[in-house]
Amino acid sequence: MKHWPQRERARELLSKEVGYVRKPHGGRLRVALAFPNTYFVGMSNLGFQTIYKLFNAEDAIVCERVFLPPKSELAAQLASGAPLMTLESQTPVSEFDVLAFSVSFEWDYTNVVTLLRLAGLPPRAAARTARHPLVVIGGAVTFVNPEPLAPFADVIAAGEGEALVPSLLRAFQGAADRDGLLRALAWERGFYIPSFYDVTHGHDGTIAAFVPKPGTDAPPSVRKAALTTTDAVDPPATTIFTPETEFGSRFLVEVVRGCANLCRFCWAGYNYLPVRPFPKERILQLAREARPHANRAGLVSIALCDHPEIEEILSQLAGMGYSISPASLRLDDLTPTIVRLLRESGERTLTIAPETGSDRLRRVINKTITNDEILSSAELIFSSGIENLKLYFMIGLPTETDEDLVAIRDLTLQLRAIMLAHGRGRGQLGRIVGSVNPLVPKPGTAYQWLPMEDDASIERKIRRMRSLMAGIDNVYFTIKSERHSFYQALLSLGDRRVAPAIEAAERNGGNWRAAEVEAGVGAGFFVFRDRSHDAVLPWDIIDGGMKRAFFRAELDKALRAEWTLPPKRQHGNALLLPVLR
Repeated sequence: MKHWPQRERARELLSKEVGYVRKPHGGRLRVALAFPNTYFVGMSNLGFQTIYKLFNAEDAIVCERVFLPPKSELAAQLASGAPLMTLESQTPVSEFDVLAFSVSFEWDYTNVVTLLRLAGLPPRAAARTARHPLVVIGGAVTFVNPEPLAPFADVIAAGEGEALVPSLLRAFQGAADRDGLLRALAWERGFYIPSFYDVTHGHDGTIAAFVPKPGTDAPPSVRKAALTTTDAVDPPATTIFTPETEFGSRFLVEVVRGCANLCRFCWAGYNYLPVRPFPKERILQLAREARPHANRAGLVSIALCDHPEIEEILSQLAGMGYSISPASLRLDDLTPTIVRLLRESGERTLTIAPETGSDRLRRVINKTITNDEILSSAELIFSSGIENLKLYFMIGLPTETDEDLVAIRDLTLQLRAIMLAHGRGRGQLGRIVGSVNPLVPKPGTAYQWLPMEDDASIERKIRRMRSLMAGIDNVYFTIKSERHSFYQALLSLGDRRVAPAIEAAERNGGNWRAAEVEAGVGAGFFVFRDRSHDAVLPWDIIDGGMKRAFFRAELDKALRAEWTLPPKRQHGNALLLPVLR
């Protein structure tokens, strides 16, 4: 009887879905694909849906999904000992060959541990045997820093799924046993076997080296797996439609991968190079096929307008009757045609990321746009009939002063004035919604050596921002707390020694302060320490393709408030391009 609630919930969810895959298990590699959060969150994630499609596109693989139970049921399921089951066939996860995690957010690390426990697996890889499913952890976070999750993974998959899935299948088909499988994967691009490495430390606690263990024949570092071109692959797109998710009536599709602007804080900009647009005809064909199930199209990209045929894509999507919602727009590429097409499709709100209010600080972070250009774009946006604007800002940036905080307020007021001027003429006043986040220096960026700004300073800036933005009509700002950002930074910048804190936070329900104390993890060592003299960084085990010398040069230019302009803004000047290994 203890299995019955899971089975009933699975059947109810499947009854509302369009597009899921059912395959016979016999003779196939069985993969349980886990999203370490609830169904509602996981089915809103384009990366998760893409990996599901890639696995099931292989005839030799059957892939079924598994999610964290709803909070109202989680405690009871843990207490009952009921085995975690997949959605499609309600088969216990422990019976699969592979348990593959798609992890997009640091805050889901504790849920990885919970799902392992629910599946009846020892959370630590060292305690598992060949009788257990192979635990593979991939997703966006493994591009950045896999080390906090390394003790829980048999295999870390670092790279793009289109390149990883065929390699995983090939290794399984050629291996006679678990040891042979791990050895084969260790030499496939994008697969990191944490148990094959010893991590040595210096007297100061910094990492001295990743040392391949004798007899493993493991490479000194693991090269990220990536596609060289997107010409021959389908763009990631929604394949399963269900009302039980945030984007129930929305067709999500990745339009272009990568971004040439190289903002110095942006891990995605560096890690998804080179810029690769997906074929226009495949984007549109997938949109036509999805139209009976969706009336909105969400265009996913770091730099939407880097697609050379974006105007034609927007025009045809609108012609299909889609309301079009783009991700955050880069203002330097915005055109009147793009704004008009978005507005005519029914869009009322656009999202932009000035990041800061001053041109000087934008040069520090290599955000290659000025206040004058932002205001000119705002005039274009609001004059075209767009009513609302979402803004993203950061605080705690290198060289930031109080003048830069005031500049955020001043820029917002100027944007508001443009919005109100056009809104009054239409008799419909819009709103500006701003989000402010403390900078978390990310691995694999020019800021990877920098400490996060200390708690007291960030807290003062948060209070200052709240006072600056208070009482402004039609403007609504949310500011993330310094504690939230502090523990996100710990998970972003930590190494294997952070794993006990993840386990403690999983046990205590997410109380990270208590978890830090219980685990004896000195979080400040990872978060507030200058790493510029470290010989080895925790994430150096993954070779993301960028030379350290390039990052060093970009950090130096940041401190001098100098831009590195992307090619199309060079106007004939020489460009310091990132050098790929």
